[in-house]
Amino acid sequence: MAIQRPKGTQDLLPGTVEQWQYLEDTIRNVCREFGYEEIRTPMFEATELFQRGVGQTTDIVKKEMYTFLDKGDRSMTLRPEMTASVCRAYVEDKLYGQPQPVKLYYVGPMFRYERPQSGRYRQFHQFGVEVLGADQPLVDAEVISLVWNLYKRLGLVGLEVHVNSVGCPTCRAEHRKRLQEFLDERQSELCSDCQERFERNPLRILDCKNPSCQTLTAGAPTTKDTLCEECSTHFEGVLALLGAAGVVYRVNPRLVRGLDYYTKTAFEVMVEEIGAQSAICGGGRYDGLVEEIGGSPTPGIGFAMGIERVLAALQVQNKLPEQKPKLFAMFIALGEKAQNKAFSLLCELRDQGIPVGMDLLGRSLKAQLKAADRQNARFALILGEAELEKNVLLIRDLTIGEQTEVSLDKSLQEINKKYQRGV
Repeated sequence: MAIQRPKGTQDLLPGTVEQWQYLEDTIRNVCREFGYEEIRTPMFEATELFQRGVGQTTDIVKKEMYTFLDKGDRSMTLRPEMTASVCRAYVEDKLYGQPQPVKLYYVGPMFRYERPQSGRYRQFHQFGVEVLGADQPLVDAEVISLVWNLYKRLGLVGLEVHVNSVGCPTCRAEHRKRLQEFLDERQSELCSDCQERFERNPLRILDCKNPSCQTLTAGAPTTKDTLCEECSTHFEGVLALLGAAGVVYRVNPRLVRGLDYYTKTAFEVMVEEIGAQSAICGGGRYDGLVEEIGGSPTPGIGFAMGIERVLAALQVQNKLPEQKPKLFAMFIALGEKAQNKAFSLLCELRDQGIPVGMDLLGRSLKAQLKAADRQNARFALILGEAELEKNVLLIRDLTIGEQTEVSLDKSLQEINKKYQRGV
């Protein structure tokens, strides 16, 4: 039996890859305009980094990580997310010594052992930003406005930012207490995961997707009821700045996010027409994370966006650009001598940066013209024994069917001229 790709992964084939490149190019352009620099970290890290950073009680750490022992008997994990890795690099590579805040972005693969389903993979890809070294509301607003700007640039519609404040450790403790009191007599009605969360991290119950749990928590106390004055002032500042930036937002008091490190601002970007999984971006502030993994107290905020899910939204809304022609021209050589001459011209045109191709199988004129059409080539450059004797090249416009004859000696200049004119 033929070997198949691992479950929950995908092959990105030509045609699809161009869509990914379009999205990644747009991401990099927006980040450059906002003054963010790219960071790349290892695809695997010490398991302890995610246990301490993401949280021992999270589903990611308990159920979803790809963890293994290396040959030195050290526990390693394929990264399930990048925030902890970026914070580790911030400490280890002494980025705290640079002018603050440090504004970083990343694009790359992540790994989680999830049940494969529509829009979810075990190897998936994320774009994210992290800002370390500043805690002002303006930083939160800029991070949210960056992803908002990106989605507008891509042409997505039906967008709304859901935002909340989960508070600091002090006011969150009071909210935790009130939530446990509210759910105490209904604890047995919660799903098995939420019964386990009740003692360890009851706020995560608000994030549960189980319909019965959502019904039970419908009237639960919200974080707004327990925010301290500092957190409340910070949140009001963020909302005012989002309004000034023209970001369409809605305060969602149930929004707590699924990771333990979030403090104060938490947000998700929602989009219409993507099915049950309507969130295409999520993030928030994590002012205690750098200290948790061994650094000095350092404020931070960021988000992660699923590349696959954004591409799905672009597909549904018909916002992906049309495929560009793969080749400007394709040589069609008939006979060995013609093939040698055509290959020489081909190499010279490629040296000039012109995308040209050539049939590699020595097929018939008809077959080669079909191949040129499959490559979306604008021109077919036909050279046979008869053309060699006359010292000419036939240039056929495959769009309008017009064919011209030019001297071989002037053929490169003529093709270059057409390419520069975009004809």
